[in-house]
Amino acid sequence: MFSTSEFDKNYEIIKENIAKSAEKAKKSEKDIILLAATKTQDIETINYAIKSGIEYIGENRVQEFTAKRDFYLPCHKHFIGHLQTNKVKDIIKDVELIHSVDSYHLACEISKQAKKIDVVANILLEVNIGGEESKSGLKKSEVNETLYKIAELPFISIKGLMAIPPVSETKDGNAPYFDQMYKLFIDNRCENKDNISMDILSMGMSDDYECAIEHGANLVRIGTSLFGKRIYK
Repeated sequence: MFSTSEFDKNYEIIKENIAKSAEKAKKSEKDIILLAATKTQDIETINYAIKSGIEYIGENRVQEFTAKRDFYLPCHKHFIGHLQTNKVKDIIKDVELIHSVDSYHLACEISKQAKKIDVVANILLEVNIGGEESKSGLKKSEVNETLYKIAELPFISIKGLMAIPPVSETKDGNAPYFDQMYKLFIDNRCENKDNISMDILSMGMSDDYECAIEHGANLVRIGTSLFGKRIYK
């Protein structure tokens, strides 16, 4: 059961940790986006978080997002889960950023649906940085070519990269993967290419967000450490 006092305590701890990690990375805490991963959270819980100062929320499932979208208080709404091409039309007009674009095929569908409603869809390319067969995402070796192919599509703007490294037994165990992602991010940021801005590096979750920030992330996706253990539905 959701506890407002527990949330308040968790939120303060997370903000303090983000500030400390940002300082280690020679950044300001204002440079780091804290996105609340709201999978399985009800609208009352999410809106309490928004009223408490959370500005960015991210949903993992299209069905959950569409059920909640008319009830969110004002906030920045992102889609952070795996996205099937046949579901793009259901979210395209309501989310500010799609984190999980893992193929040129999916990008083509996003471009197609964005054109229908005359909007520019902001996306991140998902990289399977650990090379795990169980996870979606581009191989590291595919990133550059796919970036440039997608950049040619109309009604799409590539805002950066996203990754979910392998599960680690320690808070800093994913540092090598975060470093690889940061290098990809910086290398492509240095290229002058229309439709590629490389503003956002989305990596780090409840177990490793501090390490991710220290190794280059400027957006972290936090659920369990903020809301408590999920009750799956």
